[in-house]
Amino acid sequence: MNKLTFAFILLNIFFCSSLSAEGRWVESFNSGWEFKKAPVNTELVINIPNWEKGWEKVEIPHTWNAKDMQIQANDFYQGAAYYRKQYNLPEKWKEKRVFLRFESVGSYSEVYVNGSLVTTHKGAYAAFSCEIGTMLKTGENEIIVKADNSSRPDIIPANHVLFGVYGGIYRPVWLIMTDSCNICITDNASPGVYITQKNVSSRQADVRLKVKLDNGTLQPVPLILRNTIYDREGKKIVSRDQPIDLTPQGVQTFETDFTLKHPVLWQGRKNTYLYKVVTHLIKDGKVIDEMIQPLGLRNYEIIAGKGFYLNGEKYPMYGVTRHQDWWGLGSALTNANHDFDLAAIMDIGATTVRFAHYQQSDYLYSRCDSLGLIIWAEIPFVNRVTGQEAENARNQLRELIRQSFNHPSIYVWGLHNEVYRPHEYTKELTKSLHDLAKTEDPDRYTVSVNGYGDMEHPVNLNADIQGMNRYFGWYEKKLQDMEPWIDGLERKYPHEKLMLTEYGADANIHHQTEYLGDALNWTKEFYPETFQTKTHEYQWSVIAQHPYIIASYLWNMFDFACPLWTRGGVPARNMKGLITFDRKIKKDAYYWYKANWSSDPVIYLTQRRNTDRERKHTSITVYSNIGIPAVYLNGKELSGIRKGYTDVHYIIDDVTLADGKNNIRAIVRRKGKTYEDSIEWIYSGEKRRESDTSYNQEVHSGF
Repeated sequence: MNKLTFAFILLNIFFCSSLSAEGRWVESFNSGWEFKKAPVNTELVINIPNWEKGWEKVEIPHTWNAKDMQIQANDFYQGAAYYRKQYNLPEKWKEKRVFLRFESVGSYSEVYVNGSLVTTHKGAYAAFSCEIGTMLKTGENEIIVKADNSSRPDIIPANHVLFGVYGGIYRPVWLIMTDSCNICITDNASPGVYITQKNVSSRQADVRLKVKLDNGTLQPVPLILRNTIYDREGKKIVSRDQPIDLTPQGVQTFETDFTLKHPVLWQGRKNTYLYKVVTHLIKDGKVIDEMIQPLGLRNYEIIAGKGFYLNGEKYPMYGVTRHQDWWGLGSALTNANHDFDLAAIMDIGATTVRFAHYQQSDYLYSRCDSLGLIIWAEIPFVNRVTGQEAENARNQLRELIRQSFNHPSIYVWGLHNEVYRPHEYTKELTKSLHDLAKTEDPDRYTVSVNGYGDMEHPVNLNADIQGMNRYFGWYEKKLQDMEPWIDGLERKYPHEKLMLTEYGADANIHHQTEYLGDALNWTKEFYPETFQTKTHEYQWSVIAQHPYIIASYLWNMFDFACPLWTRGGVPARNMKGLITFDRKIKKDAYYWYKANWSSDPVIYLTQRRNTDRERKHTSITVYSNIGIPAVYLNGKELSGIRKGYTDVHYIIDDVTLADGKNNIRAIVRRKGKTYEDSIEWIYSGEKRRESDTSYNQEVHSGF
């Protein structure tokens, strides 16, 4: 593997322990840290009593909430904590510029070098960087980071209601050393290179590179800015040199235009072709800095009432949502954890992901570029308004856009989710966020999300796309009310770009029943998996028949922590995931979507955890995308199989179980190969665990 290919795979987000790009040294800064929670009501004063006591050695990524935020509702540590690390600056680096780049710290942070404040940052999800070289001395130096995940009215999200804001340095930290002149590192922790594309087609594509450069000397410096585009195999397509005199007064911006003839287009999961953009800064014939970014040439278009188009072709938007936390790890994840989640999302056949409700790891976005997943990225302006968050909301949106600008997989910037009163304030702030997004990035869409399902709600229609979260049968009304709701919107507002941005139901895999109504009172402690399955079976069948819904995003791919909740018999948990929090069990609804969305062969018998049967006369459901299955009960083939909601949905009614164990098998023979699945049920007499499953009162979710 040549150097260029290797560097591109890294995508400049520093996945190895150290990397020497030409003229730039990037080193992992994740080892050798110590951690302690803060003494009560103290600021950073190193000589306070017991400062030297109570430190524990930790590795970054690290969070102090990996357990307490996940196991007991409303009983977790939110507040300040400190991290410290000793750093020995080599003599050879004393003339270099030195930076720290934090991929994320939850949620308010202060960085000190040798006792002096270097920077502060508000927000738990974006990266931030700071120059520390002027504070360093040759030899030993002490780096201290204060992190605080207390709820604050001036930082979004303003509370821990929808999800927990984990405290700590929970994503990697990098030490970066450069020449006195560099591709800017402190432009909201962006790559310093911005790629825009216009007039994209199979005939040609116009590409503009905007590069921000920083001169740390006191004099203008003559340099050459070289931008080169390579194809996937590393062959140079086009290159351009630009002589410049870089002034020391402020960060300077330089633009270069290219036209690519007959380009290979990025076509989502169908073709994940990526070019490479390499930017070199050259001084006296030597490369002093380098940045490598992906280029996926594509054109997104949304046509109201018709659908989503990628490069002029209608593209299916099979959508899931993802929260980043894992059981036992919190948000302190490795790339292997992100890869696991993406593998499940790919396996189910999803084509688009809403990364909710905050900026997620840049590694994740980069992998989506190479996997062909189409991405919705958003900021954590959710749930509540305080009146003090406007500046921070705008800053977090600016950080998200600049740091993620070059990912071809991102098609939309999310502005808010279920934020309401005071309506006028929320409306005006959303307008300003939309304007900011269009100023920073005119070529992508914006979206805001409402939970009421009413197009005329006063905070709506202030973004390019109107998202609506609807939980028919769970928080409101009945399952079957979804279709008339869609029909009504389509009839009254045919010109609006509408997406169904959350839908679903909780499922505790230890709760099972055959007795299901058309609605479930979510305030109860009984959250049967079978109701979640029924919800997704019916509601996806409705969505699939309505192109007016441009895209839909089921909630959620994985169970996740809600530290202020106690519901469904499990504290601190949202169980709407298709996969359990520990990532070990795929619920029945997972296979429903895989059968409907994926081209991989699927044959799956549902209710495999509902083994202690309540009824002697029951039904059997099979998902099969490879043909009509033959179904056997205790070795005898059953007749009367019928089609359910979609072409992969098969049901046999009026099945009579034997007393004791019952073995069920489903078999499909296709092209000389046999596919089968089997489960075991036990019948020991009639019973009913849950007698009241009806719930017909309208309750807007707010969740």
